[in-house]
Amino acid sequence: MYPELSPDLGTEREALRTETHRFAAEVLRPASIELDRCSAEEVIAEDSRLWDVYRAWYELGNHAAGLPSQAGGLEVDPLGQHLVYEELGWGACDLAISLGVAGMPFRAAAEVGQLTGNQALIDEIVIPYAEDRQGRYIGCWAITEPTHGSDSLGVGTPVFSDPKASGNCRARRDGDDWVVSGQKSAWVSNGSIATHALLFCTAEPERGMAGGAVLIIPLDRPGVKRGPPLEKHGQRALNQGEIIFDEVRVPGYCLLAGPDIYTLVHEMTLSTANTGMSVIFTGAARAAFEEALAYAKVRVQGGRPIVEHQMIQGMLFAMFVRVEQARALSRAVMCGQGASGGSGGLAHAIAAKVTCTETAFQVASQAVQVHGAMGLAKELFVEKLLRDTRSALIEDGVNEFLSLVGARHVIDSYAL
Repeated sequence: MYPELSPDLGTEREALRTETHRFAAEVLRPASIELDRCSAEEVIAEDSRLWDVYRAWYELGNHAAGLPSQAGGLEVDPLGQHLVYEELGWGACDLAISLGVAGMPFRAAAEVGQLTGNQALIDEIVIPYAEDRQGRYIGCWAITEPTHGSDSLGVGTPVFSDPKASGNCRARRDGDDWVVSGQKSAWVSNGSIATHALLFCTAEPERGMAGGAVLIIPLDRPGVKRGPPLEKHGQRALNQGEIIFDEVRVPGYCLLAGPDIYTLVHEMTLSTANTGMSVIFTGAARAAFEEALAYAKVRVQGGRPIVEHQMIQGMLFAMFVRVEQARALSRAVMCGQGASGGSGGLAHAIAAKVTCTETAFQVASQAVQVHGAMGLAKELFVEKLLRDTRSALIEDGVNEFLSLVGARHVIDSYAL
């Protein structure tokens, strides 16, 4: 397995890393390669291998990582989480994202339930998910809209508080309930398969996107409709699809955050999501490097393996350096967030996401180059890695726009 420099992993973390690597190699990667050749409808069909992945992950209890132990959760520290998601990203970044997003609504509900004493959230939402061993409870993060993409992530930028830029999916109070109407776009990860949505919508449009609300929505409620799963260039094993809310009514306890704290919650969520992306694509970069190294050792040109040619050696070492830089940054940010309780650090989280996704794409592109013409063949995993890592420069916020959000936070946070 790829070398680990950290001297303080300990026996438990090393065992967690080894077990996750086995899962990634034996379950995740073969499934992702198979699903990559399927249509979007076939990916989520009843007999799809996708469900084998979910059942295997939930049987291990790993889906409950990050939940409080009182609710049946599995306590894993930030370094342990980095080890897990790097290995998952190494195995298959598309399915790693799917498994990570699957827990978002339930982790959010657990945190709010603990902070506020909202026992209904714990009993009705969190515990059934924690006890699930069949992959019956799957979450999605419903934030992107047909007319709002990366701009909805612009916390701290002027557009975020502009009433003209408020979201189209709206929630209103009706007695003790909340009623939601509007549409989330086809880019909702797990949108076609999710049982619950972590919904970011608008409650006070006069405040722009800053007047938002966060609700957890069981997607079996009357008025929920879904579009077809999205056909994509890369990350084809990651199901994505639109969700339409037509006067969907949920109990009051489903509100996780109202407009008064929406900006803070949004910032924390984006920090966590961007950090997670950085870790997953550190793993993807590592996978691309390893594919290139393995091929270079067996491909013969000029009477010897190409790994003995200095030009290839230089390419491989440059790839190795990029992987190590990505790992160092993503791990520092993830462990730093854990030390601060997961709050703040948005600029660092964005820096990690932008750096690690771009690193993954660069390393995958170089890995294809090492393979030569064979790197473009569909039969090779490295060709899939190139498509999958390209998608990462756009998802969870296009890197160019995220960089502007990060710049705003750096400018506002540093007093020189």
